[in-house]
Amino acid sequence: MCMAVKTITIDLEAYEILAHKKRPGQSFSQVIKERLGGTSTGRDIRALLGNLAISEKTLDGVERQIRARRGSKAKAARL
Repeated sequence: MCMAVKTITIDLEAYEILAHKKRPGQSFSQVIKERLGGTSTGRDIRALLGNLAISEKTLDGVERQIRARRGSKAKAARL
């Protein structure tokens, strides 16, 4: 399937912002669609979660924070 393409002109500041958001292997078109496209779907979130790796140490830290905040929901985390 051949997709039509359009050429756009952006200033250097906009280009730098776009380039900063671009991940390795990602096209500028993908960055634009990701940032400016429609809302995420459940399928999008599921795909992201499939790539998520959280260590046991991190999960334990999150659990400690949750337990510590039970007494006061307004308490900020100590970082």
